[in-house]
Amino acid sequence: MVKKEIATFGAGCFWGVESLFLELNGVISTSVGYMGGNESYKNLNYEEVCTDETGHAEVVQIIYDSEKINYKKLLEVFWNNHDPTTQDRQGPDVGRQYRSVIFYHTDKQRKEAVKSKNDIQRKFGKVEVVTEIVKAGKFYKAEEYHQKYYKKKGIKPTCHY
Repeated sequence: MVKKEIATFGAGCFWGVESLFLELNGVISTSVGYMGGNESYKNLNYEEVCTDETGHAEVVQIIYDSEKINYKKLLEVFWNNHDPTTQDRQGPDVGRQYRSVIFYHTDKQRKEAVKSKNDIQRKFGKVEVVTEIVKAGKFYKAEEYHQKYYKKKGIKPTCHY
């Protein structure tokens, strides 16, 4: 029996983040989009988010079968594939939309996210882990050309470790 749950992460360019999660056994589907900013928009597009004025992060929203993969494993993939110590940037991508952020959908996810961040902080020592942990809000699905970008283009992901 499939037990569907949802997870949402921002870790820089959403193309690369999505490609990481697409490969995991137990992930049912992914969508890239925007979350964490002004929710008064009816629709939101990439150009608006890139102005850094909407407050949104580029995110991947994951539907997963929690009987096959747990949230802890998703958090592990999140932490291991970006730099959580850089404020509002990942590699060459700079701006609030590229921030490191975990959007939790349940209190259980919030608790697991906080614990995992504390564990990662111990690993980094004095270098501050700046990842935000925020209650999930309105998800704006990105334009179709952004969905499964690397897969559509037939190229290997280049924007994450």
